[in-house]
Amino acid sequence: MNKAKLVEQMAKHAKLSKAACKAALEAFIATVKGGLKQNNAVVLTGFGTFSVMKRKSRVGINPATGKKMQIPAKKVPKFKPGKALRELVA
Repeated sequence: MNKAKLVEQMAKHAKLSKAACKAALEAFIATVKGGLKQNNAVVLTGFGTFSVMKRKSRVGINPATGKKMQIPAKKVPKFKPGKALRELVA
C-alpha cells in the first residue's frame, strides 16, 4: 500500500476528507522524524515502537572489485512491532 492508498483508506475509515487525512499523515510522519532525530523513541502502545539503532563500523567487501573496505558506524531508524500487531499478522 502506498501513501495515496493509505490516505484513501484513512479517509474512508475516519469519514474525513482526503485532504484532512493527508495533513494528519504528514504531521504524524514529521513528528516521528523529529522524535527520531532527537534520539527519542516513539512508542505507540499496541502498534509498535520507532527508535534509533546504532550500527558499529565493520569490514565489508566491494562486490565489483572484491577488495575489503571499511563501512563506518552510523545510526539507522528501527521499528519493532507491538504484541497486538504481531498477533494480528500471525
